[in-house]
Amino acid sequence: MPTFSVRTRARSEFVDVTAQVTELLRASGVRDGVCVVYCPHTTAAVTIQENADPDVVHDLLLWLNQHIPKDLPGFRHAEGNSDSHLKAALIGPSVMVPIEDGQLAFGTWQGIYFCEFDGPRTRSVRVQFLTAAADPVG
Repeated sequence: MPTFSVRTRARSEFVDVTAQVTELLRASGVRDGVCVVYCPHTTAAVTIQENADPDVVHDLLLWLNQHIPKDLPGFRHAEGNSDSHLKAALIGPSVMVPIEDGQLAFGTWQGIYFCEFDGPRTRSVRVQFLTAAADPVG
């Protein structure tokens, strides 16, 4: 399964990984099917969001950090990153994008984002392509 690394620079940030996924798709030769992008970390996530205006991901992070603060009274997890686990659970570990004619079939302005909630770190992202015949590729 193709995997690539993402190096984050802040405790919480969204990193546009659309180009990396697009390059893996091109190299795979898949023309039609589905692309699954998966984050194998419990304090990070993957989402599809607008990638035309960076204020959108800024606003998402602002809302998440205001509503789920790091030091919320009552958190008990010994590592001190309960907020990161909660944010990752809300966003989710994976996304699926249709593939049509060898291209990711996004809606207008969409891109794929790796969502870091416990950085900075070096993380991995896994990508799998399912062909129209449902045979996994990669």
